[in-house]
Amino acid sequence: MPRVYTALAEWIACIIYISILKRHLRRSHLVLFASLALIVQITFLVVTDYLSLAFWIPSMAMAVILMFIFIYKSTQLNFLDAGYFTVKAFVLAELVASFQWQLHNFFWKQGFTGSLQEIILLILVYGVAFLAVWLLERKHIPEDSVMNVSRRELFSVIVIGIAVFGISNLSFVTSKTPFSSQYAQEILNIRTLVDLGGFTILHAYHLQLTDLRIKHELRAMQYILQSQYTQYQQSKESIEIINYKYHDLKNQIIALKAETDSDKRHAYLEKMEEEIKAYEAEHKTGNHVLDTVLKSKSLYCIKNEITLTCVADGSLLNGMATADIATIFGNALDNAIEYEQKVKDKEKRLIHVSVFSKRNFIMIRVENYFEGDLIIEGDLPKTTKRNTYLHGYGLKSIQYTVQKYGGVVNVNQNGNWFELEILMPKLEKRFK
Repeated sequence: MPRVYTALAEWIACIIYISILKRHLRRSHLVLFASLALIVQITFLVVTDYLSLAFWIPSMAMAVILMFIFIYKSTQLNFLDAGYFTVKAFVLAELVASFQWQLHNFFWKQGFTGSLQEIILLILVYGVAFLAVWLLERKHIPEDSVMNVSRRELFSVIVIGIAVFGISNLSFVTSKTPFSSQYAQEILNIRTLVDLGGFTILHAYHLQLTDLRIKHELRAMQYILQSQYTQYQQSKESIEIINYKYHDLKNQIIALKAETDSDKRHAYLEKMEEEIKAYEAEHKTGNHVLDTVLKSKSLYCIKNEITLTCVADGSLLNGMATADIATIFGNALDNAIEYEQKVKDKEKRLIHVSVFSKRNFIMIRVENYFEGDLIIEGDLPKTTKRNTYLHGYGLKSIQYTVQKYGGVVNVNQNGNWFELEILMPKLEKRFK
């Protein structure tokens, strides 16, 4: 098989996956980089075609590395995910190239030996095959292009890729095995069928990984939803107890004031009253669920010297499920509080919540003081936690909940402020 055909198949296979995944380069830059990648791929494979058999495996390994660089630099994938899609692209390239050359040999024996016919066959086979794979794969790639492939999963995919390549090309090395042949047509049949089986296995493995991740995310979000609702119920009970205690203490203070005229005692009692006011449920937004969540978080903020302010028209949320309100505001405030606890300057530990209407939409904004630069991976901020696989489920559960109401979630940085913005249609218009 001409090395030019192999290089072209490898390049197109990379393009197939790059077009589906989230790209890192702008369109104009991608065109230039892709053109350079094609030239390098063809030049390398053509030059190494004249080397001895001992250099064949190292040359193919280098070709795969070139494919990896092309995919990794063109997309927003991390190192492991890029390696995963590189193996898939390589096996796909081997399959299409082998299938095309098998058809070429068949028609060549029938007398179709013209260069124009060969080029037409190449364009037709590559075009149909790669288009079919593109239509197949685009349905099973996550929207954020993040597979979060583990080292073990990448290792498994690499082993599959090496096994497929080794068995499909075994006849080029030796014909003295049960899996090889000395006849050209049989060699091509073996190669195409093994490559087809390998690509099928990789696709089935991909579907399994995707299914496992979807189930894992759903379980995690369901757990968060349930825990947020449980937290709301516990917070409601705690706040009722605090309010009862508040009124009891307030009555005691009134009684004590009536029993003495001491200025010192009077000042002391006034101080007590002022301190107790911090624990009164002062959030009156118009939505009792939001009031409860805010009060629960306010108590925690007071304890950890974080200033939480709120300007919210809670009546806009009337009609939203209790669990959904608890999920959105509970997760948003938990994330903000977790970050603010790391801020050394206590005066900068600031969180602000606002809920207001904007034309026919509800705008929810949770802001907190933020130091450093915000880095986005996919649609979520890059985590600073060690366990990167489990990060972001708080924001994912918010996205999942907001989408139920036809809304969208956006995160960004504005100076020294991290902003979580939620925009969704007014509930009375949506459910009318």
